Amino acid sequence: MSHKLELQRRKARLLSRIQQQRLDLSASRRDWLDATHSYDRGWNTVLNLRSWILVGSSVATIWTVRHPRFLVRWAKRGLGIWSAWRLIKATVREQQLRG
Repeated sequence: MSHKLELQRRKARLLSRIQQQRLDLSASRRDWLDATHSYDRGWNTVLNLRSWILVGSSVATIWTVRHPRFLVRWAKRGLGIWSAWRLIKATVREQQLRG
């Protein structure tokens, strides 16, 4: 009889422990969802705009095939802006290290 009683107690402790773990997981899930809410909203926006991005890229492709100089001109501008951004970022970082 004592053995059965001990097993019942052990089972009750384990069930209590499992319930506590479930509550902890639920609280952690809620915290995680709160922390990543802005990323989730942004990702859902991208997914909702996916069809429009596809249409826009198709139009841009057709436009580029018909007017290749336009693409080259904007590619040069983009490269120039990217290079300027890298130079500014490196200069600011260097100034922060000195100061």
